[in-house]
Amino acid sequence: MEKTRCRRSHIEVICDILNEALGGANKTRLMYNCNLNFIRFDRYLQELLRAGLIECVGSNPEGVILYKTSKRGRELLKVLRKASEFLSI
Repeated sequence: MEKTRCRRSHIEVICDILNEALGGANKTRLMYNCNLNFIRFDRYLQELLRAGLIECVGSNPEGVILYKTSKRGRELLKVLRKASEFLSI
């Protein structure tokens, strides 16, 4: 039997990125853990930065820029998780 592949929705990808960035992470970690290629990931990251859902929090000792889910992003993630609970009856 062949396993059917289901694409994630735009909202699901956003939730994945926001969730992964809760504790702070660099671009590479976010991209790999969210299972996105660089082009798709960069589009999402720019969208989230413009919307104020993720913020740049500086860099680690090696000079790598770190991103973290903002307060607004945490609020959105909470709402989306709650909506997901309601929809998965």
